[in-house]
Amino acid sequence: MKTQQDTAVFLLRITLAFGFLSAVASRLNLWGTHSSGWKQFVDYTAETNSFFPSSWASSIAIFSTAAELSIGIFLLLGYQVKKTALCASILTLLFAVAMSISYGIKEPLDYSVFTFSAGAFLLSTFSNYPWSLDNLYNNNN
Repeated sequence: MKTQQDTAVFLLRITLAFGFLSAVASRLNLWGTHSSGWKQFVDYTAETNSFFPSSWASSIAIFSTAAELSIGIFLLLGYQVKKTALCASILTLLFAVAMSISYGIKEPLDYSVFTFSAGAFLLSTFSNYPWSLDNLYNNNN
């Protein structure tokens, strides 16, 4: 049972990391023709955060991209997983709420944003993160 849980925790951490990194890669046109691009992302940010002035869209887009890139890298490496996963949960919950306000509840449900947030929150509740920098550091102390 412990091995299955270790594997599940590892897979949850890695899939969340790649989810964040893929979104950032799309904004930066790293997915080629499958990329959304920066301009489309800023436009989407303005639409999703319609309750803020549209002049804030670029700042929100930069902040969210920096946060997602950091979270993705930290989760991939397994660095400060508990704190990083909690930040991931909060960030995606804020995104889900913004989507709900601007588009209605169907949109974040269709894109599993609440599920992504809950998965990140679940990851933050574990005390051991196998195959991570945290685990490596804890075993050497």
